[in-house]
Amino acid sequence: MVTIDVNSDLGETTAGNPVSDDAAIIELVSSANVACGFHAGDPHEIAKTVEAAARRGVSVGAHPGYRDISGFGRRFIDYAPDELADEVLYQIGALDALARAKGTRVSYVKPHGALYNAIVHHEEQARAVIDGIKAFSGDLPVLLPPGAVAIEIAERAGLRTVREAFADRQYTPDGTLVSRREPDAVVSDPDVVAQRVVRIAESGTLIARDGSEIRIRAESLCIHGDSPGSVELAGRIVAALREAGIEIRSFA
Repeated sequence: MVTIDVNSDLGETTAGNPVSDDAAIIELVSSANVACGFHAGDPHEIAKTVEAAARRGVSVGAHPGYRDISGFGRRFIDYAPDELADEVLYQIGALDALARAKGTRVSYVKPHGALYNAIVHHEEQARAVIDGIKAFSGDLPVLLPPGAVAIEIAERAGLRTVREAFADRQYTPDGTLVSRREPDAVVSDPDVVAQRVVRIAESGTLIARDGSEIRIRAESLCIHGDSPGSVELAGRIVAALREAGIEIRSFA
């Protein structure tokens, strides 16, 4: 049977202001990338998300980002490598403490936002992120985009890497994401998104923005919980995968 993980970024509610419907999304996904407080989320709200994931049997992943609350972690910060490594380690440790108090644990790491994008090409920051993860545990898988320089660095460090694709994002012919600054960066038609995710799961391919077929090697699909209509879209994706006989199962 073909299997694939479905993940979503959660735990980003701060001071009672929700970013996504975590309770609804957790019913649909197999892995939850939980904010660690640096780009969003506060300890109480993060703990509630972790507890809901534990009840549902959803894997909890640390979602560390830049220390950038006002920018939601979407702005590049030029860190000293040792400082960035320590901040990644700190965030994983804080989330793991909350997770263990709720009967689960951190079982993987997925960097957030601008940090995630930076370590596709920025070797120094990629090495710092991997150093921070490795300092916490050498057994945590790292969720990364295909082709990222961080994949090579993580694998040299002995960490398992897991490649992901984005269900509702457009790709360029070279396999990278179309910038969100461009008008066609997000695919909004639920039926088109559903077709794309089934194709990725079954054949590891999709149609890029220019109409060319590209190969996307992915063990996990990311759905955005903070997009308009995200719960309905997530439900459509899950239904399409199940209709195609594809099992949704966490890689962790």
